[in-house]
Amino acid sequence: MTDSPRTDVMTVPTSSARTKVNGQEMYYEIHGTEHEGRRPLVLLHGGVQTVGLTFGTMLPALSAERYVIAPELQGHGHTADTDRPLTIPDLASDVVALLDELGVRQADFIGFSLGGLVALEIAVRHPERVGRLVPAAAQYSQDGIHEEIRTPDFSSPRMPGQADFEEMSDAYAAVAPHPEHFHDFLAKASAAANEPLPWTADDLRAVTAPTLLVIGDTDFMRIEHAAEMHRLIPDAQLAVLPGTTHMGVMRHKVLLPLLTEFLG
Repeated sequence: MTDSPRTDVMTVPTSSARTKVNGQEMYYEIHGTEHEGRRPLVLLHGGVQTVGLTFGTMLPALSAERYVIAPELQGHGHTADTDRPLTIPDLASDVVALLDELGVRQADFIGFSLGGLVALEIAVRHPERVGRLVPAAAQYSQDGIHEEIRTPDFSSPRMPGQADFEEMSDAYAAVAPHPEHFHDFLAKASAAANEPLPWTADDLRAVTAPTLLVIGDTDFMRIEHAAEMHRLIPDAQLAVLPGTTHMGVMRHKVLLPLLTEFLG
C-alpha cells in the first residue's frame, strides 16, 4: 500500500456552535468566510470520525477561498448520541435541517464514507440543495462492498488497522460528551453500516448535480461498483486513487488538487 502517512494539521474553525435539529444538539464548525457568488461547501466526515480526523489536513486549503460548514453527525465527535437508530435518511435530514437554520439554500458537498452516503441521500431526496457532489468511498448498494468487509475479516488489507482504530478512539475521547461510550458507539455504527441502503439505480439516474466519485483501489467498495455508479449518474466523473485503502482516501496527495479542480 502507498497510503500517505497521516500528518494531522490543527485547524481552528472561524467559529463553532451547536444548534437544535430534530431533537438533538448538533455541533458544527464554520471555516473561512463567505464569498459573493460562491456556494458554501459542506463537509461530512466518515463514520466514527470527527471533522478534524477526516478533513484536518485539507481544511486550510478548502477554506482559503470557500465558506465551509462542517457538522458532526449524531453520536460523532462533539454531537452526543441519542436513542434514535443511525440511519442515512435521518442523518441527511439533520444536515438539511442545519442548513435551513443557517439560511443556506444550496451548497456543494464533500462526504467521506458515511458522510458520502449522507451527501448522496441529500442529492437524491433534495436535488435543489446540491450544487456539486463528491461522495468519496461511498457505495449505493451493499452489494458493492467486498465480502471481507461485510464479514468482516480483520486480516484483510482493506480493513482499518489498529492504528486507525486508535486514531478514532483518541479523537472521540478528546471531544465527545461521553468519551467512555466509544466502544458502544462503535458497535452501533458498525451495525448500522450493514443495513440496506435506500437507493435504486433509478435514483442515481435522477441525480442532477455534477458528481465526482472517489475511491481507493483497495477500498471497501468494488471498483466495478464504482464504475456502475459512474454509468448511472448522468454527469459523473470517477477517480480511483492508486495504492489506497479506505482509510487512506482522504489522505492521498492527489485528492486536494482533484477536489479543487472539480469544485472550481
